[in-house]
This record gives sequence, structure tokens and C-alpha cells, in this order.
Amino acid sequence: MVVLNKIYTRTGDKGETALGNGARVAKHDIRVEAYGTADELNCFVGVARLEAENETDAALARIQNDLFDLGADLCRPDMEADAEAEYPPLRLASEQVDRLEREIDVMNSELEPLRSFILPGGERLAAHLHVCRTVARRAERLAVALAGSETINPAAVKYLNRLSDWFFVAARMANDRGHKDVLWVPGANR
Repeated sequence: MVVLNKIYTRTGDKGETALGNGARVAKHDIRVEAYGTADELNCFVGVARLEAENETDAALARIQNDLFDLGADLCRPDMEADAEAEYPPLRLASEQVDRLEREIDVMNSELEPLRSFILPGGERLAAHLHVCRTVARRAERLAVALAGSETINPAAVKYLNRLSDWFFVAARMANDRGHKDVLWVPGANR
């Protein structure tokens, strides 16, 4: 259980922060950028939930929890040392990726195929979900960049990749199952 009885510690006042294993790094370290962006995404999901109902709200609640799992995963370097850790670190699991794929398939089965790119917008929930989609893509790019220099959990990158797809399909569902999608008209304003 986490107990936070003091919010400020002053330990980051010189531009460093602690990772999950206690190592200190610069606050602009790519690992911090990656899990910080996952946290930012979680905040945008919270905003989207203000517009969501029923199954969509429940799915977004699951995603918020997954995003905390992702942050815990990404803040812990040195996966090779995990086997020897006193408390095994939390890592994203392939089952979480599989769940997103199942949910995408169910939602997508209710949509007509796209015949044009769509613009972010339409209904309020759809607009919020498109913001989530783009922040998920940024988190994915950062995780991939981190994976280029350090070992990270491959499920973390897969999860972010699927999650942005999930947000895209969910946005279409929020747009009256795609009927209120805003279609891109190439060159419309020339």
C-alpha cells in the first residue's frame, strides 16, 4: 500500500527525480518523459470520462488503471534485475493488450468502413478521445525512443500502440457510430 503523508520532499528542486529503483535522473530524461506522458494521458482520459457513460466509462476506468500500471512499468529500469528484486516490479502484461484488441474488434464491428480520413471532432466525447489518441501516440514515440537505448517491457509499447487505436475507434463510436464523423476534404480551402 502506498502512503503519502508529505507531498513535497524538496528532493527534485535541482532538476532530478527518483526512478522506481531509487536511481536519480534528470527530470528531462527520456524515461521520465515517457512515463510522464502516460500520466498526462491518464489526465486527459479523466476529462474524457466526464462525457462518457456506461460501457465507455467503465472501459476508460480500466484504461486509467492500466496507465498507472504503465507508469509503474516505465519508471523501473533494468528489467534484467527484476528477477532478483525483493518485490517484483509491476509490469504491463500481454493480457492488457489482448483486452484492448478484443474491445477494438467489438466496437469496430459496429462501424462502417472508413472511406476518408476523419478530422478530430464531432461530439464532445469524440473530441476528447481524439486528444487521448494523439497523446497516446506521443507516449508511444517516447517509449520507442527509450527502447532504442534501454531495455523496456515490449508489452508497454504494444499497449500504447493498441491504445491509440482504441481511442480512434471509440471516438468513432462516440460520433454516433461514425455517422457524425467529420470527414477530411483534401484541398477544400485552396
